Amino acid sequence: MLPDKEKGFMTFDREISRNEAPDERLKHYKEFSSSLPPERITEQAYRCMNCGIPFCHSGCPLGNEIPDFNELMKDDDWEGALEVLHATNNFPEFTGRVCPAPCESACVLGINEPAVTIEINEREIADRGWREGWILPQKPAQRTGKMVAVIGSGPAGLAAAQQLNRAGHKVVVYERSDEPGGLLMYGIPNFKLDKQVVLRRVKQMKDEGVEFICNAEVGVDVPTSKLDQYDAVLVAIGSTKSRTFEGMNVPGSDLRGIYPAMDFLPQQTKRVLGKEVKEDEILATDKHVIVIGGGDTGSDCVGTSLRQGCKTLVNLELMPKLPQNRSEGNPWPQYSFIYRTSSSHKEGGERRYSILTKSFEDDGKGNVCALNTVQLAWGEADKTGRREMKEVPGTEERIPADLVLLAMGFTQPETDTFVKDLDLTLDRNRFGQGIAANNKDFKASKDKFFVAGDARRGQSLVVWAIHEGREAAQAVDFYLMGESTLHTHDSHGYACFAKEGASV
Repeated sequence: MLPDKEKGFMTFDREISRNEAPDERLKHYKEFSSSLPPERITEQAYRCMNCGIPFCHSGCPLGNEIPDFNELMKDDDWEGALEVLHATNNFPEFTGRVCPAPCESACVLGINEPAVTIEINEREIADRGWREGWILPQKPAQRTGKMVAVIGSGPAGLAAAQQLNRAGHKVVVYERSDEPGGLLMYGIPNFKLDKQVVLRRVKQMKDEGVEFICNAEVGVDVPTSKLDQYDAVLVAIGSTKSRTFEGMNVPGSDLRGIYPAMDFLPQQTKRVLGKEVKEDEILATDKHVIVIGGGDTGSDCVGTSLRQGCKTLVNLELMPKLPQNRSEGNPWPQYSFIYRTSSSHKEGGERRYSILTKSFEDDGKGNVCALNTVQLAWGEADKTGRREMKEVPGTEERIPADLVLLAMGFTQPETDTFVKDLDLTLDRNRFGQGIAANNKDFKASKDKFFVAGDARRGQSLVVWAIHEGREAAQAVDFYLMGESTLHTHDSHGYACFAKEGASV
């Protein structure tokens, strides 16, 4: 029997879904996380304290009404919980799988106890909604006669397209790959996000009236002039230009066998989907693999390389190992910068920190055969947050490598096609360069053009991309109609054009 709602956090411990054992899940590319029994999922919802001031809201870019859907889960009203979740998040089954859950870092219970399992609860609500048939196409009651092009079908583009279509506009999405989804489809491995999870949302959107045109890179396959027919154009092409060693004067960085992660990961997804890999194949099988970069993309390279049967795997990180607990400069409710071990890192390989790559060795035939590295010592952060790094004498090391995968982040969107044709203004962001647009009306430098997601703000999280897609959709709707009934969340300082009573 469940306790009083107010006492659940004192009764139940945090419990997360069980993963298949590493030695078993390395045999396949399927998702390997199982659900808890229904009654134990409900117990996790009971851990939510339904705070008077829910700081989890401050951690969630989407403004998900977390205590509200947890409260409905406590009442066994899963359909109601789904409705609350969908009010702010178009794709909770995506965020429930691949979001790092900044909301949990801001959970009030997390001050002195393990946080509420917010991310898993989202996934369970969404997955149950699909199983029960509650998630259906939502066609607009009437059409406005306006046409909108969305360029790019990653999470920002998908969210914007769905919102704009539900507002009654005719939406056409252009995607350069052969399937919609952007990095959701070809950037995140199948074992973290099954592609059928993406494709069923795409089907919902098609059934709602959104048109997808694939194998259609604007400015290459599709003339830029074709955009003239639309009343508004939203650019959501992501920030897909990988950071490499180009310009860093690292000897040997142009050898064969050194690839950006996004040349490697999409190929394996294509194999899983039974598609032909037309490019030169990149495989880790029977190779000594080095992954440079310790973020999510690096972790994805680790899990994929292990599944392909690499001989050895070493994951190098330039920065030092994070602490086990929050530092004084990283208090609650900020996102906790602490040491985490991803599911892929639990599967095998070695992680090394504070390692600088000095050069790559040539095997005499133009192929990489080793890295030469040195250990770094990091000083204390200055007022700007910068830390001085120094090489530690005597720590030089040669590491054998047949395949080197670069997962060092992304610097900017690809701007040499329609962006160049249209002469859209670029500006600096946190990671490099983006297409200029503010976070109030998302307008680009050219009339009727808007920008959202990583293409504007730089590489970021899926949850931020969905948020920006929704916000930009509202701005486009307001531009076209002079008002908007689209739901928005403006706690981060974004403009709110929605009329009172907005429900989409």
